[in-house]
Amino acid sequence: MEVDLYQKLQEKKSASPLRLRLARLVEMQPVQLFITAVIVLNAIILGLETDAEIFARHGRLLVTLDHLCLTIFVIELAVKLFAYRLLFWRSGWNVFDFVVVAIALVPGAGPWAILRSLRVLRVLRLFTMVPQLRRVVAAALHAIPGLSGVLVVMAVFFYTAAVLATNLFGGTHPDWFGSIGKSLYTLFQIMTLESWSMGIVRPVMEQHPTAWVFFVPFIIIATFTILNLFIGIIVSTMQELATVPDLHIPPHELGTIIDQLETNLQDLRHHVDVAQREYQPRS
Repeated sequence: MEVDLYQKLQEKKSASPLRLRLARLVEMQPVQLFITAVIVLNAIILGLETDAEIFARHGRLLVTLDHLCLTIFVIELAVKLFAYRLLFWRSGWNVFDFVVVAIALVPGAGPWAILRSLRVLRVLRLFTMVPQLRRVVAAALHAIPGLSGVLVVMAVFFYTAAVLATNLFGGTHPDWFGSIGKSLYTLFQIMTLESWSMGIVRPVMEQHPTAWVFFVPFIIIATFTILNLFIGIIVSTMQELATVPDLHIPPHELGTIIDQLETNLQDLRHHVDVAQREYQPRS
């Protein structure tokens, strides 16, 4: 469950009014929408920079806009770090944002040049800004314990099939089944149904006419059974999380809701007092 950092900050007596105001500001919906728009703009800029012709014409503008987007991200994180301090690290999404932006700040020269291409990871910040995307990611993470059992079954099945395929077809087709590693890769290709028939199985059957006895059951078990187990577990987890009501209230709306509840409670007490006076037994 996602940690409500603003509520945690309100509970801390040491939090100054300035920190509370900054936290409330950065969590407001207009600010969140602005950051989301900047992320989308930055994604478009990073895509345009890969086009040599466009970059030759507008390279300076694209680089300037890219630096401007990065500056906005840094300011946002700096405000959050100042407002929340240690509470900032209690949210996994905040840690993810920090790592993604920190990678973009690494100098893109020398041994760190490869990290320059990782700037595109900033696009993944959409996961942290859009609640619907956060739910999908949460469902995938929540499904990992169930998927681990399927992964173990799949690993045992693939290893067994690879040993059999190496022993059966390694002598005649060493490029595909000459070793355990080659057999595992070939069987993975067959599982994806990519050129499995004309590309692999039929050439093998020219030397081993009964090879279909091995490959057909393998495809049925690996592709139509184990792979569907993956999909089934993920879909089941998403349905399970969808049944849990989303009671998250934006921090800037919480005070208004509390005031409305207090007003309704006072009205209810007034009506109860009036009813008691009207129906009080007369002596």
